[in-house]
Amino acid sequence: MTQNDGIKLICKNRKAFFNFEIEDTFEAGISLLGSEVKSLRSGKANLSDSYGKIVDGELFLVDAHISPYAQANRENHEPLRDRKLLIHKRELKRLTGKVAERGFSLIPLKMYFKRGRVKVEMALARGKKTYDKRETIKKKDQRRELERLVKYRQRSS
Repeated sequence: MTQNDGIKLICKNRKAFFNFEIEDTFEAGISLLGSEVKSLRSGKANLSDSYGKIVDGELFLVDAHISPYAQANRENHEPLRDRKLLIHKRELKRLTGKVAERGFSLIPLKMYFKRGRVKVEMALARGKKTYDKRETIKKKDQRRELERLVKYRQRSS
């Protein structure tokens, strides 16, 4: 994602790929207050413990932390409030079915500005077991070791 796309990254959920197997991703708009948008422009958000929840036919982002905006006075927002995500009704029906029957979760992967609007990339994900996490760590260590060896060989030649 570069500036040419009109996309500016606000924050990423780094633990999502470690803790979950990502099945499907989709983009959703988010309903925010003015002080929240200003806080996001300065990059003060955290998605690490947040998740999506479907309530009464609407999708909400729960536990996403957006820090209070310093220059806002009494009109400031609650940092951990539930925020409504904006998606098409047919997409919501599809997600409702999958979350209910198969044990999937809705996890935010990243939050970004796209042509001046805040978007959230959500994922339909299934939680990893402990042994899967160990396997991921092992693969990551092997890849890092291989890259180190290649770098060492290039330097010595």
